[in-house]
Amino acid sequence: MAQITIYLRDDLEAKARKAAKAKHEPVSRWIAAQIERSLGETWPQAVLDAAGALPDFPELSELREGYGTDAPRESVE
Repeated sequence: MAQITIYLRDDLEAKARKAAKAKHEPVSRWIAAQIERSLGETWPQAVLDAAGALPDFPELSELREGYGTDAPRESVE
């Protein structure tokens, strides 16, 4: 596992330490988790929670209504 040195303003360090303590984790593990979460390829939880939140959202066919037919497309095969 690699080690890295970062420089934080005093107020950010205090907030990071407080957040890590609340999770009962070492600061280094908490910071690593924040970086992993930030760089992850998943949608944020707020976006996932919003999925399906609009029960009357129109179907795709309704959204495309009135736009005509799609242009012919080349085959990808």
